[in-house]
Amino acid sequence: MSECRKDNLAHFAVTIISKDRPGIVADTTEVLYRLGCNIEDSSCTMLGGDFAMILIVSHEKPFPKARLTDEFKELHERTGLVTYVRTLAEDEICPVKEEGELCLVSVYGSDRPGIVYRVTRALADRHINITDLNTRLIGTREEPVYVLMLEAILPAGMTVDDAERLLENLKKELNVEIGVRAITPVSL
Repeated sequence: MSECRKDNLAHFAVTIISKDRPGIVADTTEVLYRLGCNIEDSSCTMLGGDFAMILIVSHEKPFPKARLTDEFKELHERTGLVTYVRTLAEDEICPVKEEGELCLVSVYGSDRPGIVYRVTRALADRHINITDLNTRLIGTREEPVYVLMLEAILPAGMTVDDAERLLENLKKELNVEIGVRAITPVSL
């Protein structure tokens, strides 16, 4: 296990959900900026007509969770934006070093219940860690196509070809196309 950094920072996970509209990110980050919080990690996406975002933020200690929740309560009253704030324990902010290969799994097929479950269960049962997942319904109303894209870290010793082979039976059972390819990590 990697060592956690030792610093004097309080860390929080902030989850935001709202009907989509321009300005959600600006409204959220304005609150964080005014409070002196630093955004360490974030992910945002559109889900249907809603916008969802999760941020990992830090602030020099002491900094109570209540300050964040109070500021976001005011924003909710003004805009309807829904926020959930969770204090992170020290072991939750430790970077996790994964040893295996990073890959992209893509699934395309007729829309039906169970695609996400069956694919993710097959990966989890083989200790493949999913790091990102997106789904979309594309095509037409008459011919909808379900698309699942996920990034995953393969366990040490497993190759992309191994991962693709383990999904072969599932591909036939679900009548979908499944592809697995390596992703080269980008260092900033």
